[in-house]
Order: sequence, then C-alpha cells, then structure tokens
Amino acid sequence: MIGFLGGTGPEGRSLALRLAMAGEEVAIGSRDAARAKEMAQKVEARGESIRVVGGENTEIVGMSDIIFITVPYEGQAALLGALAPSLAGKLIVDTVAPVSFQDGKIRAIDVPEGSAAQEAQNLLPNSQVVAAFQNVSAVDLWVPDRLIEGDVVVCSDHQEAKERVMAIAERIPHIRAVDGGALANARYVEEVTAMLLNINRIYKAHTMIRIVGLPERE
Repeated sequence: MIGFLGGTGPEGRSLALRLAMAGEEVAIGSRDAARAKEMAQKVEARGESIRVVGGENTEIVGMSDIIFITVPYEGQAALLGALAPSLAGKLIVDTVAPVSFQDGKIRAIDVPEGSAAQEAQNLLPNSQVVAAFQNVSAVDLWVPDRLIEGDVVVCSDHQEAKERVMAIAERIPHIRAVDGGALANARYVEEVTAMLLNINRIYKAHTMIRIVGLPERE
C-alpha cells in the first residue's frame, strides 16, 4: 500500500490518482479523517475502476509500507516530527519543493539541512528517504487522460529504496525515472521547481524537465 500524507492537497491527490490508475493500492491521509475519506472518493470518481482508501494520518501510516510526503514545506517538520516513531522502517518519498510566493515572484527557500528531503531524513533517522516527483505538474496529473511526458529525478542514500521508487515512477505512462545520485543532490532538483513555476507564469503553461543525452537502457 502507498500512503499519501497531505493527500488532500493538489500534489497528493494527483499522484494518488495516477498511481491508482497504474494499478497501485493507494491511501490518502490527513489530520482530518473525514476530509481524507471525502478526497479518496473524489479521486475514485476521476479514475476508472480504481479504489482509494482515506483516513487519519496515523491510520494510513499503519497500513502503508511506502509513504509519500506531499505537504507544503512549511508543514513538513511538524508532521514528520509527530509521526517519526510510526514511520520507522518505512520507505519515505519526499516530493516537497520549498518555494515561496511573494510579490508575484517565486523563489526557492534555503533549507538549513540543504534540502527538504535531507531535513526529512534527519527527522526520520530510522526511515529510508527518497526524493522524487518535485517537478511534476499536479494540475496535469489531476486530468486522467492528459499525457504526462518528462523525467522524474530520484535521489537517495539508499540504493534499493531509490530503485523501488524509480520503478513506481515509471508506472505512470511516458514518465522516465532518472537516478539523481545521493540525497544531497535533492537540493538541486527542488530548486528547479522554482524555475519551472516562474516559466509557467511567463508562458501560462505546465512544464516538466527532460534530460537528454542519457544512454539507452538495455
């Protein structure tokens, strides 16, 4: 089971939809169980023959072996600090991109640990944190028949966990997973989000990244 903490927000609900459509078992978590269940029903309604579970965060953590963190950066530390004991031993996928919106400008937020993903790993020393999906448009993911093309850069200090998340990413048609190396590299991927949001504002678009020049897979 894949659980989404912050699953009632745009990124969580949209990734939950696409992974459910790809055949994964998904569950949406929130501090408010009723709100999570309502969103689970909305996600189910957008897909075809999919089932999505909703519940309070601790309930969703208990039933999931993979946890996606899809809350705004401002809420990450409090959420993970409170749930750290129950997240021990879990594979954590941090999708958080720390950005600020001020006076029409979008900027990357400096994180003391280096990145949101590194902050998460510090808060969850007994979990395996993988950084991924920061640059995927939640707006496009939420439209079931919209083609999503681009690369998902995946960073972690845990190779097996990284490979598992790369495989999950490629369950979404036309998405390619790219090994981004160690978790320390997540800061660069997170900062790209601010650039893409500024480009989106200028062009009124929903952009992703594509890395060219990689060798063909065998």
